[in-house]
Amino acid sequence: MYASDKTRRIMRLPEVKAATGFGRAHIYNLMKEGRFPKARKIGARAVGWDSQQVESWVAAQLDGEA
Repeated sequence: MYASDKTRRIMRLPEVKAATGFGRAHIYNLMKEGRFPKARKIGARAVGWDSQQVESWVAAQLDGEA
């Protein structure tokens, strides 16, 4: 199933970790380097990721486009 087939939603960190297989520190380091989609502020103390961006990033890794 492709990312465009799914409903766009906000992914929180545990789901992003499960989708990528990476830990929090590595995800944030990749974001800092511009190599992973940026988290967006969704509340006073909460961030989330656009599910389509994360799923596209995962697909690119699997296709060797990284």
